[in-house]
Amino acid sequence: MTWRTGAPTDVRDSAQDSRQGSRRPGTVSTRAVVVAGLLVALFLAGVVSFYASRHPDGLSYVAQKLGLASQHRHPASGSPFAGYTTKGVSDRRLSSGVAGVVGVLLVASLGSALALFLRRRGEHVDRADRS
Repeated sequence: MTWRTGAPTDVRDSAQDSRQGSRRPGTVSTRAVVVAGLLVALFLAGVVSFYASRHPDGLSYVAQKLGLASQHRHPASGSPFAGYTTKGVSDRRLSSGVAGVVGVLLVASLGSALALFLRRRGEHVDRADRS
């Protein structure tokens, strides 16, 4: 059922409009923003990350200055992507790019799964509240 008198005046009417893809002029869909953000993150991780500083970050720098870095072995030091590189890839540029892209995809997948879980959980809570 649709009650049209010009502008959407009912929740059902605006919900139907959003499903059909119509939106106000000048607005961008959430999907487009997410895809654009993911593409930028992949580009930064895969290409630009190679040109990042090779100097250690603040925590590593202090650990080296105090002599703590040689006393402690990081738990992830044996992982395939330890040190922002990829084991088995000899080219430094490609190795860091692959590690960055895998990292972005892993974080994006976990974030998407969490968002989907919370969204579905919210729908169940809303349905319980309505009954």
